[in-house]
Amino acid sequence: MRFQAEAVLFDIDGTLVDSTGAVVRTWQRWAAKHGIDAEEILRVCHGRRTEDTVALFLPSEQCPAATAELEQLELTDLDDVIALPATQTLLQALPADRWAAVTSGSRSLMQARLATAGLPIPRVLVSADDVSVGKPDPEGYLKAAAALGYDIARCLVIEDAPAGIHAGQAAGASTLAVATTHNVSDLSAADAVIHDLTACTLKPSSDGLLLAITD
Repeated sequence: MRFQAEAVLFDIDGTLVDSTGAVVRTWQRWAAKHGIDAEEILRVCHGRRTEDTVALFLPSEQCPAATAELEQLELTDLDDVIALPATQTLLQALPADRWAAVTSGSRSLMQARLATAGLPIPRVLVSADDVSVGKPDPEGYLKAAAALGYDIARCLVIEDAPAGIHAGQAAGASTLAVATTHNVSDLSAADAVIHDLTACTLKPSSDGLLLAITD
């Protein structure tokens, strides 16, 4: 399968960076302090903004302080945050004005995780701080495409979570799922599903970019 696109819009956690250990530890610490079942949180948190997840478990008046507390915990735990397979190669092949990142995390946390993983920080990074509604709402992907100056319908969204796939589709982009954090069956709404980015090759083309799935 091939995708012809003018730009590629990536999620970060689970798509470019493996931060699973840090995410689990942080939510476990936070949940223990607040008397909440961490497993219940971990079932629903992936791909969501922190504030949206917190709102599922605490009264609204407690959410701002609890969200800030959680972000501080996240920023102090960058242990075993690494780049996922082939991400460095793929990003190096992309012109800087042809890719962006759209994340449910805060800007400071995502910049820290990218740097820890040895990956470049994109010129356009749409974070939880930049949107009024998180994924699966399409706002983040629409903002990223606009900031790059490309039609979202000519962009490819690469995601690892169902919420992100739905956000990309709602925005009007093509979608490619990487099964790094979810089962393939959970990602079936995407236009294509691969195990990780080692299955992709990227080449410039007359219309922008050509991303081919090799297996």
